[in-house]
Amino acid sequence: EKLDIRVGTIMKAENHPNADKLVVLTVNIGTPVTVVAGIKKWYSPEELEGKHVLLLANLEPVTLRGVQSNGMILAAEDDSGVSLLTVDRDVDAGSRVL
Repeated sequence: EKLDIRVGTIMKAENHPNADKLVVLTVNIGTPVTVVAGIKKWYSPEELEGKHVLLLANLEPVTLRGVQSNGMILAAEDDSGVSLLTVDRDVDAGSRVL
């Protein structure tokens, strides 16, 4: 099955209620989806809201510490830390990455 990568806008970000390293995101990819991401070390919830990100949308849902996650935010990591993959201009939420 092909990867279904979508442009999404983080509408809401909050600390995970049961995990110190996780954040719970509501991402608009045409419809809102909940994603749990292990990026709290690099991004506060306040920094995440409003960001345009790339999301792997066709993963099987998984439950992480009691919260269901319906996708994966894409990021790159190097010696200086983690950087979210994003787009360089406004693109409609839900647009497919080619």
